[in-house]
Formats: sequence, C-alpha cells, structure tokens
Amino acid sequence: MKLVVLDRDGVINADSDAYVRSVDEWVPLPGSLQAIARLNAAGWRVVVATNQSGIARGYYTVDTFHAMQNKMQALLAQLGGTVEGVFFCPHGPGDRCPCRKPRTGLFQDIARRLNVNLEGVPAVGDSLRDLQAAARVGARPVLVRTGKGRRTEADGGLPPGTQVFDDLHAFVQSLLAATPDA
Repeated sequence: MKLVVLDRDGVINADSDAYVRSVDEWVPLPGSLQAIARLNAAGWRVVVATNQSGIARGYYTVDTFHAMQNKMQALLAQLGGTVEGVFFCPHGPGDRCPCRKPRTGLFQDIARRLNVNLEGVPAVGDSLRDLQAAARVGARPVLVRTGKGRRTEADGGLPPGTQVFDDLHAFVQSLLAATPDA
C-alpha cells in the first residue's frame, strides 16, 4: 500500500509560534495542496498526524480545529485531492499523553485504523519530534525546511536516514520520480 503520513502545521500550512488559532489563520503553504493532490492522483493515501496543544492551552477549540480541517479538505477537493484521515493529539506537553509526538500513539492509531504496517512509510514533518515518532515506529522520517524545518535541520540530531527536502512539493516530486508505477 502506498501511504504518506504528514504533519500539518509547517508542512501543509503556514505555522506560527503563536499557534494557528482560527480558520482565517489556516493558510496553505505554496504548492502543498497541489502536492497532496498529486500524491492522490498517483494512488497514494495521505493522512495527517499532528500535535495540537493549542486546544489544551485554550487558544482554540476542537470545533475550530475541525473547521480548519474542513477548509483544508474543501481546498484539496477543488484540486482533486483529499486527506484520508486527520489524527491529532489535543493535549499539552505536560499531559504525558501517549499520542503526543515524539511518542508514537498517533502512528499506532493510524496503523490500527488503516490496518497497515508503517515500516518504511514516509512520514513528513518539520520538527524533531515528528521525525522521532516516525523513526520509533519504523516509518521513514522526512524533514521539510518549511515551518520550523530549517531550525530543526540546523539543530541537528536527526534520526539516521532522515531525508531532507525544501518543502512538501519537492518531497512529492522526488517520491513520485522514485516510484515507477506512480
């Protein structure tokens, strides 16, 4: 099965150190939605695994989060694309939640719900915790330099074998070029 796991903020949409708090603040990064649609057209399933501690911090509600996801899906649909599922952790860093990346609960939930083995599945993120969670379940960590990605790359300590791309579009170009049947 062809599956890609994406982080959200900083990979698909613009990120903010002050958090993306509203539907209006949810703005796709250039080329990101087109990249997802291109994956879908080539037969790839796409899911999102995202920490959303802004919910626990009271910056926005679960309903607002879902409204942001609805906006993303509507924009994707206009391009012929879709995200099959959005797996999110609404807890804060101090909650010790097993689903909060770098822990693996979100990835385990994806594997269970989709009935897939995540070994070698590309998992794209812009932070070290995204990459660590991916590596811990045997997925293939991929760093993009958008969002916090440049800072993450500069800080070092990436899991062995991490691939680095300028953005989601560049990753998708490389993936599809390396997949002859795509």
